[in-house]
Amino acid sequence: MSNRLNNQHLLWRAGFGAAAKDIESLQELSPQQFWQQLKKDSEKQPEKLTVVENLVAPFFKDVYDLATIKKIEKENKAEISKKRLEMRKQSGEQLKSLNFLWSEQMVNSKAQLREKMSLFWHGHFACRLVNGYFQQELIHTIRTHALGKFGDLLKAVSKSAAMLQFLNNQQNRKQHPNENFAREVMELFTLGRGNYTETDIKEAARAFTGWTYNVNSDFSFREYLHDSGEKTFLGRTGRLDGDHILDILLENKTTARFITQKIYRFFVNEKINESKVDYLANRFYQSGYDIAALMDDIFSSSWFYDKENVGTRIKGPVELITGIMRFLPMILDNQNALLLFQNVLGQTLFFPPNVAGWPGGRNWIDSSTLIFRLQIPRVLAFNDSIDISARADDDVDMGREGAEKREKGFIGRAGSARISWEPVIEGFKKVSRDDLDNEIASFLLQSSGRINESVLTKYADLSGREAFLKNRIVQLMCTPEYQLC
Repeated sequence: MSNRLNNQHLLWRAGFGAAAKDIESLQELSPQQFWQQLKKDSEKQPEKLTVVENLVAPFFKDVYDLATIKKIEKENKAEISKKRLEMRKQSGEQLKSLNFLWSEQMVNSKAQLREKMSLFWHGHFACRLVNGYFQQELIHTIRTHALGKFGDLLKAVSKSAAMLQFLNNQQNRKQHPNENFAREVMELFTLGRGNYTETDIKEAARAFTGWTYNVNSDFSFREYLHDSGEKTFLGRTGRLDGDHILDILLENKTTARFITQKIYRFFVNEKINESKVDYLANRFYQSGYDIAALMDDIFSSSWFYDKENVGTRIKGPVELITGIMRFLPMILDNQNALLLFQNVLGQTLFFPPNVAGWPGGRNWIDSSTLIFRLQIPRVLAFNDSIDISARADDDVDMGREGAEKREKGFIGRAGSARISWEPVIEGFKKVSRDDLDNEIASFLLQSSGRINESVLTKYADLSGREAFLKNRIVQLMCTPEYQLC
């Protein structure tokens, strides 16, 4: 393939697709040069996405006040419920703002590799929690460690208030262990299902007793809640605590393979090449779980650009929406449309479906989501109206039951955007009119599938070069082929 096609492939996998301003540079740089630039652009630590300045006032103060009220005024249940609903609504608004801020980073940041890697870890360390501050701190942890050492990321996430609360380790104490946190750390974060026993879960749960957080959401080890007795975990015996458990998991090569295989499926191909994963996992383990080194092994390899790995992966909803907004610089007339798009397509940031995260792959597509996917570009570019309802989700709607009551065409009106076409027009200015059709198609489509030319010709705008360019770009973005990267 040409430099441009290889670089487009790299940008879709290591980022969220090309921006219009990248059109010329895609051909000028070799894939290795482009990869080095992507790495360099993501070296700097990210700025924190801040939507909540202070945790203690008012959120946690209210939580502790409620705890006191509950003990002293048990009869005042209505007032307590009202207060909780108010706090839940406030956190819901904070999560919306956090979603907007991170989405903007995915679209506009030069650190495409860091943000794409963070999206992967966001699904790996899935946390469904309606607490704006906890989620804010967790995503900052993930973005900070996204390209560092996996061990540092694992420990930081495991000690976050968000994960400790989500996986119920607040209720894990000696003589009354809660196994949820220990089970998910092994099943979802490190070893994968089937590589540990129920006894290992029970012993690990004992080791994690006392792991909690304080009023400032900082990790706190409460020794009086900890089971300090002897434990046996994965063949190791001693007075083990939570840090010992995580270290033992990292020493197990099965963890390196589990993580590598999951990364391979997300960044390379849903179909696993066992020999390549074995090679990558061994290198990952030997590097001390260096995430950046693992990604370097993948994206600098020649096989990454093999035909079977190009245009074969279904874009996740966030990738699809972000990719459209990167190529067509735009300002949404109603920012809430972003949440509706995510919701309808099944990937709302900070609201994974369960502890396992989003399954991905073909699970992204069904009859209704495919139809909606194919209409999004026209909704944004031409203010088309569509008749579809967002998915019901009480956590997202904060109990307002709004999802079932969307009026017809609401998403269409909310989803229109002001697109800046100048960078796009500039990017194709050197292409002759005869070659323009093929150039646009080869730039937008990664799959090798053939487009029905008669359909495209039927709806082409021939009133002028710019009109044709705009119309053809939107047409191609509305094809099934554009769903692949």
